Amino acid sequence: MSTARPKTISFVIPCYNSAAYMDACIESILGGGRDIEIIIVNDGSTKDNTAEKADEWAAAHPDIIKVIHQENAGHGGAVMAGLRAASGVYFKVVDSDDWLDRTARDLLLAKLRGFIAGDNLVDLVVCNYVYEHVQTGSHKVIRYRGALPTNKIVGWDEIGVFGPGQNILMHAAIFRTQVLRDSGLELPKHTFYVDNIFVYVPLPFVKTLHYLPVNLYRYFIGREDQSVNETVMIGRLDQQMRITNIMVDAYVLPDEIPSKRLARYMEGYLALIISASSMFAAIRSDAEALRMRKEMWEHLYAKDAKMAKRLGRHPLVLGSNLSSQPGRKASIALYRLAQRLYHFN
Repeated sequence: MSTARPKTISFVIPCYNSAAYMDACIESILGGGRDIEIIIVNDGSTKDNTAEKADEWAAAHPDIIKVIHQENAGHGGAVMAGLRAASGVYFKVVDSDDWLDRTARDLLLAKLRGFIAGDNLVDLVVCNYVYEHVQTGSHKVIRYRGALPTNKIVGWDEIGVFGPGQNILMHAAIFRTQVLRDSGLELPKHTFYVDNIFVYVPLPFVKTLHYLPVNLYRYFIGREDQSVNETVMIGRLDQQMRITNIMVDAYVLPDEIPSKRLARYMEGYLALIISASSMFAAIRSDAEALRMRKEMWEHLYAKDAKMAKRLGRHPLVLGSNLSSQPGRKASIALYRLAQRLYHFN
């Protein structure tokens, strides 16, 4: 008796009151073929007909789309539900207000099918992503040339230096599903910004990478209620700090990372997250925010003093942790410049 072939890739779409835009997201993934899987996770939506829409999509495409209805658990809880249910060899998260470029999608799927057919399962595939800013109409493509060799299977010791804005974010990453499971990845419930944990914790379990330089993921930013909106992020500083502490706890750098180049990349990524947490504390500048920043550093030193001192000397971290009032103003001015250059919120 023959067993069914596994799906090539599972696309997980976390949905929370997403009825206004989830159709466009789903439509951008459909058409990739019958060997893909779309998992819509209705994360306790109550304010619209997200649940009904999800069921309608599944009824129309039962061989491709399945739905998980669950009590609200936040973005991390929805991603974890999708990961537990995924049957694809590869795994990608697509947020319900974002979408995929169809041509790039087809090129990615052809690449993944080739890996599977050749029994050469690359652990992490990286594609470009595009910031689509709703207010300005601007487009900013994040590419990885110079950091990652193009169209070539490599190990960490063959990567280059990642420049500003080149961190491998969730939008860029397609992991082999088993790598995520083997890493013990666990995303906290009811917490924003878990995408940083998602792309950080599994990295030491990745042995091979492939950079496919297509503009796959269209990342929609600029909506006032969006989690990456600056005002929203400042209001959720406690959650940003929680994510930072989880990433600090994940590894002692570089001691626990076999590849020196991977350790360097992970240290740069952690420095960016520490800098962001420090910067939002500086922008808020109230007693509670500055207390949270102080506790973040205490947590880092408690984890590993050598790592804390080294991270403290990183240019990004230095620039975002100036303690005087003029220093904080200078840090914020530099942040605003980076914001204009990279359009990240």
